[in-house]
Amino acid sequence: MTFQRARRPEQRAERRRAILATAAEMLTEMPVADVSLNELSRRVGLAKSNVLNYFDSREAVLLELSSSELSAWVQDLATALPHKAPEAEATDERAELLVAAIVGTLAKRPVLCDLISTQAAVLERNITTETALTFKRAALVSYEQMIAVVVGVLPELGPEGAGRFIAAASLLAGTIWTHSHPVPAILAAYETDPALSAIRMEFEPALTDALRTLLYGALPRDQGR
Repeated sequence: MTFQRARRPEQRAERRRAILATAAEMLTEMPVADVSLNELSRRVGLAKSNVLNYFDSREAVLLELSSSELSAWVQDLATALPHKAPEAEATDERAELLVAAIVGTLAKRPVLCDLISTQAAVLERNITTETALTFKRAALVSYEQMIAVVVGVLPELGPEGAGRFIAAASLLAGTIWTHSHPVPAILAAYETDPALSAIRMEFEPALTDALRTLLYGALPRDQGR
């Protein structure tokens, strides 16, 4: 597509939406590392300099997408879980329910997982303070919503414990996603030598084990299994 110069606010908003939609489509085809500003500009039908009139960098585009993906995922998680802790279920049963919901809903959002895995090392670089503020404020909103969801299922954690669990869980999700989606050469090595299967990581089982360990460690000592 090609665009004429945007003069009105609604036209500028439309350009931003087009850029974000194009970037989102690219992320379904390739990892974050392969999304370039040049290719994004070509696909959206704007000069690279024009794209930079709407976002201060490639990273700014991807951070905005990350915020949108995270917000949508929080809604997925809330939908997958009861709004109030089932009183008849033991703590460990509700903990397992929470872990299963987190892993299951994250696995359905590979774009979010890829964005999370590159956030600190890649996406939070080459951005302005304004972009950083916008991203972190959106992240704070999602963080507070996640705390409410987690406490709704496991009130034993309390808001502080839920916050610690969420912070650590997000790091684990990003790290495990990276290691469970290696580059082609590593995949080829696994396929060539079956003995390497012992160190091959699969996203859902690995994240389930890690979150289970983390969550039971975060629960009060007289709770859990």
